[in-house]
Amino acid sequence: MEEELVRIKRVEVLHDFTVRLEFTDGTIREIDLEPYLHGQGFEPLRKDPEAFRSVHIDERSGTIVWDNGADIDPDVLYKGLTPAWMEDNREVA
Repeated sequence: MEEELVRIKRVEVLHDFTVRLEFTDGTIREIDLEPYLHGQGFEPLRKDPEAFRSVHIDERSGTIVWDNGADIDPDVLYKGLTPAWMEDNREVA
């Protein structure tokens, strides 16, 4: 039997870049999104608090999105994974 994907069903901006997320399995997490807001699509959100607060749920994909098309993978947020840009910038030892 396939494991059902956990997605985001509710988002609330608490302060600065911190949000409270409710996932489809009932888990609730408060997450500082600042480490995830890296790159061209996220730059306007970092500079404009009002734009950041426009975050909402994309019902189809079950993740958080902004009006400019920026989004964050719900698996990354649920599992507390390292943001992709940090993975890409790590030096190989």
